[in-house]
Amino acid sequence: MSQRHSTWEFREVSVSRDTPREEARQILTSTAETGRWELDRTRIFRDGRRHYRLRRRVYRVMRTA
Repeated sequence: MSQRHSTWEFREVSVSRDTPREEARQILTSTAETGRWELDRTRIFRDGRRHYRLRRRVYRVMRTA
């Protein structure tokens, strides 16, 4: 039986406080759809900046022969 190990690849996206929420949503949606990314974490700072961390699974398949 072969065994697959998976790890995560991360990507950081920062949005300034002047960026409307709708525009930030469009940026995240287009990134997620084109690269198979999913939202991992959202941080909203006191000064209004938003920081998003996206992740996607990376599969490493071990050779069987």
